[in-house]
Amino acid sequence: MIETMSRTQTGTEGPPPSEGKVAKTIEKQTAKVPSDIFLWAALSTMGMSLFLQMSGNRHKGLLLGQLTAPILILGLYNKLVKVAGSDIMDQGIA
Repeated sequence: MIETMSRTQTGTEGPPPSEGKVAKTIEKQTAKVPSDIFLWAALSTMGMSLFLQMSGNRHKGLLLGQLTAPILILGLYNKLVKVAGSDIMDQGIA
């Protein structure tokens, strides 16, 4: 037999915490950057990394190749800010 338990609120009702001023400012500025920039930057670092690897600069190629993932993550963050907005509470939706 499966018993279900009801969850009770612990008195912490209210609006969720909103973003800080710094985060809002950064998100407003990064939302202006086209998403293609991040994709082309990541592809460029992969190409330069391949070139350095093949020209004998193995360590420099590896270092540059490791930049691809952070660039793509920043692009994902940029896209998320554009689609979801920085703070729903400020927009009056919730």
